[in-house]
Amino acid sequence: MFHQIWDAITGEHEGRTIKGTVILTKKNVLDFNDFNASILDKFHELFGQRVSLQLISAVNADPGSESIVSSQFSLIHQCSDFLSAFPPPLSILISNKIGMLYFEYVFFFFFSEQALRGKLGKPAYLENWITEVTPLITGDSEFGVTFDWDEEVGVPGAFIIRSLHDSEFYLKSLTLDDVPGHGRIHFVCNSWVYPADKYKTNRVFFTNETFLPSETPAPLIPYREDELVTLRGNGAGELKEWDRVYDYAYYNDLGEPDKGAKYVRPVLGGSSEYPYPRRGRTGRPPTKTDPETESRLPLLMSLNIYVPRDERFGHLKMSDFLGYGLKSVLQFLGPEFEALSHNEFDSFADTLKLYEGGIKLPEGSALDDIRDNIPFELLKELFQTDGEGLFKFPMPQVIAEDKTAWRTDEEFGREMLAGVNPVIIKRLQEFPPTSNLDPKVYGNQNSAITRDHIENNLDGWTIEEALRSNKLFILDHHDALMPYVSRINSTTSKIYATRTLLFLQNNGTLKPLAIELSLPNPKGDQFGAISKVYTPAEDGVEASVWQLAKAYVAVNDSGYHQLISHWLNTHATIEPFVIATNRQLSVLHPIHKLLHPHFRDTMNINALARQALISAGGLLESTVFPGKYAMEMSSVLYKNWVFPEQGLPADLIKRGMAVKDKDAPHGLLLLIKDYPYAVDGLKIWSAIETWVHDYCHFYYTDDRSVQVDSELQSWWKELREEGHGDKKDEPWWPKMQTLKDLIDSCTTIIWVGSALHAAVNFGQYPYAGYCPNRPTIGRRFMPEPGSKEYEELKENPEKAFLKTITAQLQTLLGISLIEILSRHSTDEVYLGQRDTPEWTTDAEPLEAFGRFGQDLGDIEDEIVEMNGDEKLRNRVGPVKMPYTLLFPTSQGGLTGKGIPNSVSI
Repeated sequence: MFHQIWDAITGEHEGRTIKGTVILTKKNVLDFNDFNASILDKFHELFGQRVSLQLISAVNADPGSESIVSSQFSLIHQCSDFLSAFPPPLSILISNKIGMLYFEYVFFFFFSEQALRGKLGKPAYLENWITEVTPLITGDSEFGVTFDWDEEVGVPGAFIIRSLHDSEFYLKSLTLDDVPGHGRIHFVCNSWVYPADKYKTNRVFFTNETFLPSETPAPLIPYREDELVTLRGNGAGELKEWDRVYDYAYYNDLGEPDKGAKYVRPVLGGSSEYPYPRRGRTGRPPTKTDPETESRLPLLMSLNIYVPRDERFGHLKMSDFLGYGLKSVLQFLGPEFEALSHNEFDSFADTLKLYEGGIKLPEGSALDDIRDNIPFELLKELFQTDGEGLFKFPMPQVIAEDKTAWRTDEEFGREMLAGVNPVIIKRLQEFPPTSNLDPKVYGNQNSAITRDHIENNLDGWTIEEALRSNKLFILDHHDALMPYVSRINSTTSKIYATRTLLFLQNNGTLKPLAIELSLPNPKGDQFGAISKVYTPAEDGVEASVWQLAKAYVAVNDSGYHQLISHWLNTHATIEPFVIATNRQLSVLHPIHKLLHPHFRDTMNINALARQALISAGGLLESTVFPGKYAMEMSSVLYKNWVFPEQGLPADLIKRGMAVKDKDAPHGLLLLIKDYPYAVDGLKIWSAIETWVHDYCHFYYTDDRSVQVDSELQSWWKELREEGHGDKKDEPWWPKMQTLKDLIDSCTTIIWVGSALHAAVNFGQYPYAGYCPNRPTIGRRFMPEPGSKEYEELKENPEKAFLKTITAQLQTLLGISLIEILSRHSTDEVYLGQRDTPEWTTDAEPLEAFGRFGQDLGDIEDEIVEMNGDEKLRNRVGPVKMPYTLLFPTSQGGLTGKGIPNSVSI
């Protein structure tokens, strides 16, 4: 009070200003065709339609509340100054009375929006917009802004920005220098700002400080709450690009019933038959044919599908990845390519032409039409062609060193531990394997593999000894696929439900023992499975049959990987966390700051996937065996999804690949010591867990502090009841009542969004870019002795093999797709990194994050060392391909390593 009086008498701060620096990117830097952004914005500046900023006080209420509250606080504080003049009994009495008054007004202060709203400073304007030369290399522009110092505002905690320009810009940060009584203040923005008339509420940005709801400076509370209300929206209307609304919807946008029955797909989510995680709402109108199905955008508008603007790809990633490529490929791959669907690769040497010279498209293909309409360099980039119709792709790592090693049994087993889908293999705990399918519906689905099939190949062990010694393992795609086999086989695809048994040898490698191929009984599902068992062979037609049996397994594993391990268990299940976090946790909240980097680009890539990849007739249905049943099948398998089991330790224990052991590293004993995914993964998991533990313990002192965090509790409630609403009654959800619940949950979320996704995504091209190694479609059944196909298999096993798996068209489409999905963008942010160093002002979390980065660097060194250890045969394998999918960092491009922070591709 006295320093305010002194300032009023002396006028010490009169006429004083605060200098600020704004960093932003103009839209015309990102879009050179946007002349409006370049010309009209300058025109607006000349006529006073500028960009203004107003500081919001973090310490003083606005004048509207001054007479109601601030004067009362002033009186209370003044009274307290005189307490020391009274004798103790009287001072205590007065203190108690003042304390009661203080409580009453604190209560009013926290629940009166008028009282809480921080004092606004005078508008200040960005300077030199017209004359500022925008650097074209980085795209960033720096502008000055000068605020009049206002003692009544004091220390600002937020600011309002209004743009009267015609176009949007990307606001990165505001930095204030020499704020009286405080010093430097930094605001991390990283958000698109549209013209003010596009918004119903003010755009508000907060400082980079971190506050739990109960610790937020009182004048900022209504702004904190208003921002969350804005982000939630009202649940109505079609959302536009400038809307900032995060809301939920069912997967009712995959079908196009207006195009006919062929394009009808069930709604996923909201029913016990087809449960599913929620996706981001767009609000598009329903189709004419079915009011329950949302209409779809035309193909040429695929990139304009709604997601909140700040969730869309940055301009570097858009140009690297989807700016032209996917849209153009989808645009032109039509009926003209139909001829390719019947073309075959005649030999493995023929398939290698894709990487060593290219293959010629048929005359009259679609490429002939577009060659005249697309610049040569763009054509070359999009279609992997030299402009003369030759498709050519980069050499996949799996055949880079050895062109035939992929065919070995050792490599077949190794890829279950170190390939692109190392999350399915389980320890066999009973023999013969049994089924969990309902026998009333599916009859007897237990395995037909007998002792005679495998016991002579166990290196002297009996089956009972091998089971007790944890020597037997299974890759089981039987129960997941059997309910769909008949429907899938009624199309052009031909698959089996499969079981593959393997034996752990003394050298640490897995030896395949038997493959069981099963079909439903032609009399009806209730009559059980018709199964045949195949065992390894090295010579003659039996060896060719064995290669085909492994191919059927690979087809199943490819489809299951793409639909479940990859799409469902990372992309789809993480999206509700993105939505709920933005709806319920303020940007000031510590858990928002912790998780936000791990949600980058996820909503955007998922929206594009719904538009072009997983929709009816999309690329996934065209290139993976379930076809039109793909997403329906993933919905059925979502019934088995359990959130706590998505964490790596719980997953390994569930699959019997590890047991708890307090003396083992990370508290788990791996039953296959040379299991590269698990070995590297546990190191990464432990580093994430330590980081999350240190971070959460800084903000939460005990379980009670978790329980009383209103935003946190609303967040967790909405995740269960809305985001994963079809799972809301499951008892396994953490209760979010303890600090351990919070740490475990956040660790799992980060693991799924970063390392798990990296492990199942960025190996797609290195392993499956060579189709014979990871075929995605089966086109005919196993040839029977005496048949024409069996004779062909004896005479020309390579051609018979290639006629059984993916055809040329699907191969080209599939390889094109996974090459895009396996690439890192040049602006990728990897685990242990942040896109801005000043993401918080709290020193201890920053130090803990630094330790996290150091831990990841040490893990990189350990991975390099292990990959050089010849005793660890599963780390490199016969194909001489080191396991690097959980190597934390990478460069841009097709590297087969690197863990981005998020499901970003």
